[in-house]
Amino acid sequence: MNRRRAYEDDGDFYGERNKKRRRVSENQEMEERLETLILRVGENSTSSLESNLEGLVSVLEADLGNFRSKILRILSDCPIKMPEKCTIYSTMVGLMNAKNYNFGGEFVEYMVKTFKDSLKQCQWDAARYALRFLADLVNCHVISTNSLLQLLDSMVDAANEDNVPQVRRDWYVFAVLSTLPWVGRELYEKKESALENLLVRIEVFLNKRTKKHHNALRVWSVDAPHPQEEYLDCLWAQIRKLRQDNWTEKHIPRPYLAFDSVLCEALQHNIPVIHPPPHQEEFEYPMPWVVYRMFDYTDCPAGPILPGAHSIERFLIEEHLHSIIEMHHWERKDCAIQLLYLPYKDKIPLEYCIVEVIFAELFHMPTPRYLEICYGSILIELCKQQPSKMPQVLAQATEILFMRIDSMNTSCFDRFANWFSYHLSNFQFRWSWDDWDSCLLLENEHPRPKFIQEVLLKCLRFSYHDRFKEMMPEGYAKLIPKSPMPHYKYSMEGAGEWCVRHTTKTLPCVVYVTL
Repeated sequence: MNRRRAYEDDGDFYGERNKKRRRVSENQEMEERLETLILRVGENSTSSLESNLEGLVSVLEADLGNFRSKILRILSDCPIKMPEKCTIYSTMVGLMNAKNYNFGGEFVEYMVKTFKDSLKQCQWDAARYALRFLADLVNCHVISTNSLLQLLDSMVDAANEDNVPQVRRDWYVFAVLSTLPWVGRELYEKKESALENLLVRIEVFLNKRTKKHHNALRVWSVDAPHPQEEYLDCLWAQIRKLRQDNWTEKHIPRPYLAFDSVLCEALQHNIPVIHPPPHQEEFEYPMPWVVYRMFDYTDCPAGPILPGAHSIERFLIEEHLHSIIEMHHWERKDCAIQLLYLPYKDKIPLEYCIVEVIFAELFHMPTPRYLEICYGSILIELCKQQPSKMPQVLAQATEILFMRIDSMNTSCFDRFANWFSYHLSNFQFRWSWDDWDSCLLLENEHPRPKFIQEVLLKCLRFSYHDRFKEMMPEGYAKLIPKSPMPHYKYSMEGAGEWCVRHTTKTLPCVVYVTL
């Protein structure tokens, strides 16, 4: 065999392999570029959202031939992992469906599969976000109203099953109710009677439902000044208020309204019949909770008005804040920044909403979702990020909690004391103790003076005793813990006689023998 010929053949082989590597790397770069464009749409930009969507749809339309599966996967993942941008991605899918009907059909099938897989894998939040996105596609003329109503009816059917846990039935009703703010107006205009029938079935279910868990999940034992409503009852009241307002809300951004002339001409798809998977013993469902309320509009100073407890805007704001905490709780700085830069923050008293939601997480019964120190570190970071407003709101919240501490749940009492001592340790233990002088007239075992005792006892772990003696007002001397002095019995008076008496009795006699 000719050695020179073999060398030339090897050169051709390596040349072809390098070309393949270049093609693979070019494809990877293109996929990453598409993913970045899709993920960042709707973020800060010099141009309008409408122009960004038009440009991105044109890019995706041109690349469908090469990256069809990649685009389908990204567009189905984004509204689940970033639910706050649900309407942006539904608008994008609507525009692509108007240009390419086949792609719209493929995407609906892909999204339905994602929804069904989430139900089977007990990924309840992902399933609820997928259902919301499917509902929002009705607004973009991608999915027909009849097929969506059929899906919602099948979920209510699942809520009426026999011999299944109540938490399963509750979740299916909650998923339907939490979807209606996005699509209620469209269903009201086109299928009013079918929507009313759906609501009647839900109302019948709620009236028959037992709520034995309610008292165990309450933060306070009384309902004054804010009632502690069970989560489904509260959401149902908010949906009824939304129905009274003709399904009009002021919080959800709807970019597809700018493209209505284009979207209304698109052909629609039907969702196939979906039967929720039957209950299995190993399935775990979300537990119920009580909606936490701390503020109302009278607590907020001049500025944006806090939405009422039964307005749907309150539910949408709180859900958005909870999702931000869930997504960024590992990094307190990112979490604080995301909370403070909530969209439409100029329309609401954002600081009050944030503090209320964080305390709702901290006082969640029977246990909070994350470690208590997680919420304390986020509140500290919020005070650093916004020192002009957040410390004042947090101080106001602390005053409200202290005044209502008489009826607070014991577990929440301990969490409140843990958080407050940790918070003081990060701000040089400064507090206006004189405002709480009235508690000095009460017995030491009363919840208010007892709370101060617990806080000071925990603060000792972050500082030293003499500092609190100098810092606290004189009237609080009886609440300051005793100095943690060591108790060494051998240095006490009479310790020498005690040692001699006991050692002579207990020490054995030693005899030395000389050999």
